[in-house]
Amino acid sequence: MRITMVGSGYVGLVTGTCLSNTGNDVICLDIDQVKIDQLNSGQVPIYEPGLDELIRRNVKAGRLHFSTDKQLAYEQAEIVFICVPTPSDHLGQADLQYVLAAARDIGTSLNAGSVLRATTRRTVGAASETIVVIKSTVPVGTNAKVKAVIADHTDKPFSMASNPEFLKEGAAINDFNRPDRVVIGVEDKRTGDRMRDLYEPFVRQGNPIFVMDIASAEMVKYASNAMLATKISFINEIANLSESCGANIDEVRRGMCSDRRIGNQFLYPGLGYGGSCFPKDVLACLAMGEEAGVPTSLLREVHAVNQRQREAFIKKIESYFAGSAGGAAVQSDRPMQAVGANGLEGRRLAMWGIAFKPGTDDIREAPSITLMRHLIKRGATIVAHDPVAHDTCRQVMGSGIEFSENMMGALAGTDALIICTDWDEYRYPDFEEMKQRMKHPVIFDGRNLYRLEVMREYGFTYYSVGRRASMGS
Repeated sequence: MRITMVGSGYVGLVTGTCLSNTGNDVICLDIDQVKIDQLNSGQVPIYEPGLDELIRRNVKAGRLHFSTDKQLAYEQAEIVFICVPTPSDHLGQADLQYVLAAARDIGTSLNAGSVLRATTRRTVGAASETIVVIKSTVPVGTNAKVKAVIADHTDKPFSMASNPEFLKEGAAINDFNRPDRVVIGVEDKRTGDRMRDLYEPFVRQGNPIFVMDIASAEMVKYASNAMLATKISFINEIANLSESCGANIDEVRRGMCSDRRIGNQFLYPGLGYGGSCFPKDVLACLAMGEEAGVPTSLLREVHAVNQRQREAFIKKIESYFAGSAGGAAVQSDRPMQAVGANGLEGRRLAMWGIAFKPGTDDIREAPSITLMRHLIKRGATIVAHDPVAHDTCRQVMGSGIEFSENMMGALAGTDALIICTDWDEYRYPDFEEMKQRMKHPVIFDGRNLYRLEVMREYGFTYYSVGRRASMGS
């Protein structure tokens, strides 16, 4: 099939590349000339394992193209995917301006006759009209709005479909090629059959393709992400309760997750969820509830718990340096006026991990950014290391922090280490070398990477989530 992806961001680029890899002819359209120039020169503007090689392979095969030319992109397109951003506005609602702008362009192109609605490559007996697919995460009812906008600009036939994405950053290629399920919302059987044909190569292992009405398909994405966000906030609340009661969340989790009805996915305590999906989608659910007059009190608290989790971790750091965290304040040879009355001023703190999760350079809603901003405001200096997220962090934090290309190098002369992302390389470091490099052997672990007995053995003062602190010798 001939396919156009409107938007060459994370979803559009991964989806377009994977669809081209099964023999489809794909154009990725974007208004950002710099991004398109990068892609055409062989550079990939996002970090996603395996994506760069897959792009090169399909570009070389002549199946994958990148352009800012709308006429070229829409010409002969059988299926047009809308994959543009839908960020939260100041009320938490999904901002649909980019989706509706794409709809206007599509309608104008259809009316001008630039979209060819019949090609020899179509499935025999398929409908001739172009299918417009919304893959962006949008509130229920958006397909109807997009259909109305397109219809305002053309009298040519077209059909709508909803096809929510379920890609995990850091594992997106595998997620697309081996999906748990494919969800397709359609208005008619012929559109559903054509979309099913497109996705059949990806479900040969037997996982389902669900074809349903459009409104239900739109809701599936929000319901899925809201459930996963709820699990994260739940385990964090239980972790905080366990810690206050002297229980160990590792043992609590092990006993709880052995129940097959509960499972163990997304039930790891930490600093809360971040990224481009969960925060935005939970807020969008709240906004949909407000608009519909339907209470969403559970999800409101899910969001509140997530925000409080970062605040609670910051308080651990502040309390320790103020001397009220259950142990003596860290001793320093700096004069008191240099350290500051709040205990953080003048401190040098290492941070391992900036990205909101391992396997990506995405720092949107990352807990690390919240912690950095607060600690810097309190007078601390941050020396950060992340395997891939330095450049994206610089765009947000500017010159406000120092970066170390080496994880051990970030520790030199520091008063404490803060762990924000559970990259594999942080899991089994040389603890003796860490102690030698650090001014004080203090760790605040927001991902519970280390066993308490190991921390005691090496003499670290160690704070984690949902477990008692381990006070160094």
